[in-house]
Amino acid sequence: MVEQSDRAPLLDWEEVPPPEPVPTAPSSQEENDLCSSPSNSRPVDNTTPGAGWNTNPGALTGVAAVTSKDLSSPVKHGGQEGDAASPDERDTTFPGLSVKDHAVTGWEEKDQIVAVFVVTFDTRSGNMVEWCLPQDMNLDGVEFKSMASGSHRIANDFIYFRKGSYFGLACFANMPVESELERGARMKSVGILSPSYTLLYRYMHFLENQVRHQLQCPGQYSPLEAFYEDKKAILPPAGNGLVTSCPTTALATVVNRCMHPEMKITHPAGCMSQFIRFFGEQIMVLWKFALLRKRILIFSPPPVGVVCYRVYCCCCLANVSIPGIGVSVPELRPFFYINVADINALETELSYVACTTEKIFEEKKDLYDVYVDNQNVRTHRESLQPLLRLNSADKEKYRKLSEQRQLLLYSQEVDGDCSANEEDLFILFFMEQNNRIFQTLCEVAGSSDPTLTADHVRAMGLDPQGDRGFLVDLLEVYGIDVMLVIDNPCCP
Repeated sequence: MVEQSDRAPLLDWEEVPPPEPVPTAPSSQEENDLCSSPSNSRPVDNTTPGAGWNTNPGALTGVAAVTSKDLSSPVKHGGQEGDAASPDERDTTFPGLSVKDHAVTGWEEKDQIVAVFVVTFDTRSGNMVEWCLPQDMNLDGVEFKSMASGSHRIANDFIYFRKGSYFGLACFANMPVESELERGARMKSVGILSPSYTLLYRYMHFLENQVRHQLQCPGQYSPLEAFYEDKKAILPPAGNGLVTSCPTTALATVVNRCMHPEMKITHPAGCMSQFIRFFGEQIMVLWKFALLRKRILIFSPPPVGVVCYRVYCCCCLANVSIPGIGVSVPELRPFFYINVADINALETELSYVACTTEKIFEEKKDLYDVYVDNQNVRTHRESLQPLLRLNSADKEKYRKLSEQRQLLLYSQEVDGDCSANEEDLFILFFMEQNNRIFQTLCEVAGSSDPTLTADHVRAMGLDPQGDRGFLVDLLEVYGIDVMLVIDNPCCP
């Protein structure tokens, strides 16, 4: 059954401790005690058990002071449920990062961070970059990307975004303060930029800890400085966005693979199941638009973190593993969170998936083909209107997907089989569906009689009548030369 709430928790499986009171600003004496150490000293210690907060939007559970003692509670990343790192596996240099995350895969895992920054909300100037490394990095617009419009209404959030040729992840937090100058609230985001969005999740917990630290002790940047010095990427003089600190023989392969939207991104487990339950059968509508490389814009009020995951899931719908397919079509690029500062960039994009909290985008119909508001998928383009209607083949595909999910969940619960997960199932389900379509089309196109019949269409898992328009568009977009001879009963 489709969920009706747009604020559903992302990680349904995660055990969240009982919420503690939202921290208020410390008194002047307490703040002096907390922040009395010099900027180059070790992080402030804190013995509060379980300090920190979940990546679940709105699940604030206390002050995440920067300390190795706070890292004893389990942290789940990348779908590895319940694998809490032992104390000696924790990287105490950068609280929130485990040694496994720090060292896995050697150089590829390292030297990927091109910038680290702190954004604050100033009551007189608005959003502004408070601090960054390197200091000469062009961060214009990051202050709005890393603190989504409307965030003042929520306690915390995380945001994926694009900045030129880089991808960013920022963690936002909002803390009440007894200060007229700050109008009762202190809001900050701590974020990073990288050439790849597929590795950003590894630093989520570190950024969460750091944004809470910045709220408690504004101006203490030594942990961020050490983090950047350890993980910074060395850019070429031309500044074209390629990482040159990696071995040159593997550089191109790694950067291209990381930037390619078909690469499986390892987000926290629950991302795909949340997406499936939220949209239900409407996934099949989104699948067709994604395969046709349309410009898809998703609107939602904050928190925006879970909506960034929907952007990723939409991109996964269009995966094809047959060599040569899609090389001549626009790349379906994930923009993640966007705001009005991105309007000029979007005007030149032929295909993308993005999300926003700004309602003004709904009026700018020249920037998108498909607009998703909550669970309502719509298009203002008349030629695409028929694709909004579900046909019998769509419903059958969704039934099969649901069936496979239930079998997977059953095997995990009864047999304890954890060799597969919902993310793999979801990606493979649509990849196999897409492969079947293009394999059939290529075989027909290469035959002596390149005529696509109703039997071919059924073999692809499509409806000969209901999917006729979709097939016509698909053949045109991908430049496949076959003749479609399915009769349309609606025409004389």
